Amino acid sequence: MAGGKEKPVAKAAAKAKTVTVGTAKAAPGKVARGAIEVFRQAGGSMVEIPVVVINGVNPGPVFWVDAAIHGDEPEGTLACQIAMREVDPQQMSGTLVLVPAINVPAYEAACRGNPLDTFSHDMNRIYPGRANGYFSERVAWAHYQWLTKVADLEISIHSGGAHSYLAEAIFVDERPESVELATAMGPGWGCIMSSPNPKGNPMAAMAEIGKVGITVELGGRSATSPKAFAEVGRKLADAILNILRHYKMLPGKAKYDKNRTKGSQEALLAPASGLYLPEPGTQFLTPMKKDDVIARIYSLFGDELAVLRAPADGMIFGLRALPNVTVGDWCCFFNKVTGKRT
Repeated sequence: MAGGKEKPVAKAAAKAKTVTVGTAKAAPGKVARGAIEVFRQAGGSMVEIPVVVINGVNPGPVFWVDAAIHGDEPEGTLACQIAMREVDPQQMSGTLVLVPAINVPAYEAACRGNPLDTFSHDMNRIYPGRANGYFSERVAWAHYQWLTKVADLEISIHSGGAHSYLAEAIFVDERPESVELATAMGPGWGCIMSSPNPKGNPMAAMAEIGKVGITVELGGRSATSPKAFAEVGRKLADAILNILRHYKMLPGKAKYDKNRTKGSQEALLAPASGLYLPEPGTQFLTPMKKDDVIARIYSLFGDELAVLRAPADGMIFGLRALPNVTVGDWCCFFNKVTGKRT
């Protein structure tokens, strides 16, 4: 400009980009459904992982939600369906990726693991699998390739499945970003336990590449009646929405639990076979003292055979759903609380 200073050239604002996961390709402001293809079976059907990509109109992080890595844990599937209906990409910054069932053959059989796979039955113990491995390893590997390429944040939703009911609980690797993601789950999610060296699951895979994932628990066999199952799905979906607000991906103010604790899990197994009865008045996520009675096991004649007691100060976050029990069965998931989280 003559007789004056030249104005600086304004930098172009960052723009949202098209996001692709498998066959799902979502432009900014759009929703796409598709699948991560794994391999074709003898009858011609494709083994694949369903996926939904909800891509915001503005740039931002990619938040990835995984459900049903165990086929008898469909609570996350319902939460994904609710989120699909309620998240508007026109109001969103960043991208929400929803995987309503990682382990489709296990989901179809309502089993913990894929009944067609003998050698890598539990996908949440062998993740990320192998490209040339057993059936479930190949499914896990295909999922892993896209998860680690696309996602910034990941939650894997679990429940007590066919054996237990688990109240709201989270496992973190104790990095600040992991604890932050757990905190972003919101009210009711104060039971946050340490898994400092996770192995064999999506949370561990994300940590290995410097990204963040957490494992979330809610629901199970005793909460599968229509009303109870709907309530579990709603709580999980609300947590997904709260995370989106926390990371400024959706408008609105995030909320947080005021009583977050730090602790570690101990699984209590049945020391006797018989009728398993929790102590009257037993409550989930309620402080207990070491040696408080959790449950008793009786013979078929009604004689007391064993007493389960709290192994430390802490709280119950999971209990066996079936009263009939055999030695070595899961009976209780206990959080040994070591302090408050700030």
